[in-house]
Amino acid sequence: MKILIADDSDSDRLILKTLLHRLGHEVEDAGNGEEAVNLFRRSGADIVLLDALMPVMDGMEAAYHIKALAGERLVPLIFMTSLSDADALARCLEAGGDDFLTKPYNRVIIEAKINAFNRMRLMHRTLSQHRDLIRDRNRQLLEEQAVAKRVFDNVAHTGCLNAPNIRYHASPLSIFNGDVLFACPRPAGGMQILVGDFTGHGLPAAIGAMPVAEIFYGMTSKGFSGSDVLRELNQKLGRILPTGMFCCAAMIQADFHLNQLQIWNGGLPDGVLVKRDGTFETIPSRHLPLGVLGSGRFEAGMEVLRTDPGDTLLMMTDGVLEAENQYGQMYGEERLKRSLAGIGTTGSAFEAVMAGIHEFTGKQPEQDDVTLLSLEMVEESALEGMSDGVAQSALEGPAEWHCVYEIKDRSLGQFSPLPLLLHICMEVPGLRRKSGEIYTLLAELYTNALEHGVLGLSSDWKATPEGFGRYYAERERRLQSVAEHFIRFSLTHTMTERGGQLTIVCEDSGSGFDYLDPSTVASDGGYSGRGLMLLRKLGHSLLFRDKGTRAEVVYDWQFSEVAAREGGTNT
Repeated sequence: MKILIADDSDSDRLILKTLLHRLGHEVEDAGNGEEAVNLFRRSGADIVLLDALMPVMDGMEAAYHIKALAGERLVPLIFMTSLSDADALARCLEAGGDDFLTKPYNRVIIEAKINAFNRMRLMHRTLSQHRDLIRDRNRQLLEEQAVAKRVFDNVAHTGCLNAPNIRYHASPLSIFNGDVLFACPRPAGGMQILVGDFTGHGLPAAIGAMPVAEIFYGMTSKGFSGSDVLRELNQKLGRILPTGMFCCAAMIQADFHLNQLQIWNGGLPDGVLVKRDGTFETIPSRHLPLGVLGSGRFEAGMEVLRTDPGDTLLMMTDGVLEAENQYGQMYGEERLKRSLAGIGTTGSAFEAVMAGIHEFTGKQPEQDDVTLLSLEMVEESALEGMSDGVAQSALEGPAEWHCVYEIKDRSLGQFSPLPLLLHICMEVPGLRRKSGEIYTLLAELYTNALEHGVLGLSSDWKATPEGFGRYYAERERRLQSVAEHFIRFSLTHTMTERGGQLTIVCEDSGSGFDYLDPSTVASDGGYSGRGLMLLRKLGHSLLFRDKGTRAEVVYDWQFSEVAAREGGTNT
């Protein structure tokens, strides 16, 4: 080792220097504290031996400066003294001393103490190296998580979380966590929202978040229902997640035209529907989390709730109810209900719950990922243009094409062809911003062919709310036994000078219907006839043939500035 000796006695310094040389150490020496500090500043030392009483600068002051220069490096500092006063010895320790050597020197004691401090010095150096390695590795992991989160956020927030009727709070326990919150507009109108909470915390808990985001946004933007998305998510997570990991989740399908919510809750805390008058009802979890059951046992049916504009749905992860105060108590369901009970008819349910949590927990750090979602039911017109923020594919499909797709027999009651047909149409770049209108045309044609053509249901039943329920109950019953029937779509697309033209022909094997009857078009306050009204409004022309079993819609579209930027003018 390199050892620094500071002693104003030349003889004592020579004796100690000779002794340490014989023990194999490199030695520098100084006659006072100031020289010792300057030597240490210039060349450093592994151990410093200081006389307590020296001229110019005594050992105590020199010890203070040397410790400051050493910084985080452990440099054992041993005082050499003939002092025996306890207060003087204590001041030596307070100045930074680690031990004492009493004069006259004992070679055995000196060697033992130096060896002991060297072991301590080496151990401290090893610990410091490991600490620095861990710190660097942790910084690297945090940087990687931050990059992963930026990528994930670009995927997860491509939907409509910024819609004016959505409010949310997400406070992760780590940079990249196991809570997920996605929202996406549906081509037919309305939106779908997924709230999820993966097992555990941090990066391991978020390994399923990316595929969940891709599936959710991809399927929702193509028109798949919440039940279809849930089945796909459950199958995917069951395949990729290790045993013991799953995702507690809630799927919300909001239809603002019908003022209706469809909800599936698997393992999350009960949701709360806060009515305009300040009353509220709970929406219990009725299912196991995603990724637990196999496809054959998984139930994706969604609970239907009638709402009014101004009603607010609250969904949350368990971090909300398990938020703790300084005494280890949890916020819990009862405090949540008390927070909601005080909002009245004008308060915000979201702000009431957030205020309740902050008041309860104070400055106590969060113990879990916390996500709270508020969805307000509003008039459909308030969300116009919401789907414009959904990212579209950069791939260009054919511009001039014709395809025929037929679905028949039992598949009519088990499978919806609408997402597939919409996907085909969206291959034309200029049509991608028209997905909502295209989906509405396809959906209304298919619904009309299935319900009135194949199943022979009468729109007269939907004249009252009670008849509306009877209509859909009978629809489900007849779908169970449909046979020897078909619905055929013929789609033709051509380009025009300013855009394109999509011709949709829908044929069915039913007995037809009286499309000339005025009652088939919706009237004010009616529950039926909306389909034909939409077809005539959105399409350039609407023609029925063969007693209504063949419907033809021509949809003309023009390039928009957005479509031109996406490559539509080059088609």
